[in-house]
Amino acid sequence: MLSSVLRSTRAVEVHITIVRTCVRLRRLWATHEDLARKVAQHDRHIAVLFDQVKHLLEPPPAPKKPPIGFIHPKG
Repeated sequence: MLSSVLRSTRAVEVHITIVRTCVRLRRLWATHEDLARKVAQHDRHIAVLFDQVKHLLEPPPAPKKPPIGFIHPKG
């Protein structure tokens, strides 16, 4: 992307370096299943934490108050 904008040899070199780094990262994720599994487990834990925080941020239900004044018994 950078090389298509700047059109210089340095921009081309930087772009190639970025693409190679991305390819290495993809290979790293593919070969290190244990690391990917740990990341997925952390993602689940974080999702649970967010659910708990959302639950804590909800306002409590309003308490049911008895009516004020005289209530005539029916009958």
